Amino acid sequence: MKKVLTKEEVLHVADLARIEVSDSEVEKYQEELGKLLSDVEQINMVENYDDERLIAPWTEETKLREDSEGTMLNPKEVIENAPRRAGNYIAVPVVISENESEGA
Repeated sequence: MKKVLTKEEVLHVADLARIEVSDSEVEKYQEELGKLLSDVEQINMVENYDDERLIAPWTEETKLREDSEGTMLNPKEVIENAPRRAGNYIAVPVVISENESEGA
């Protein structure tokens, strides 16, 4: 069953999200949020839902090793062994760029 949200409820959600909505958007969001709530309600109605299955597919305990102090790597050796370097830094490919034309 589709729940219809009131204008006040939609405006309250918009206020919580700190977004400004116009009157035409309020009507649109009344429908969309109502459908979303209806879908969530349907999911909650599923019987035999077992939360325990979401934890892990195995029953054995995870075996952890003790933390131990190791030797510190020499920064110069690390830079020398890097596949690419720029001065005293390891060079890596650009993943996020301020300009859309740059990067991967």
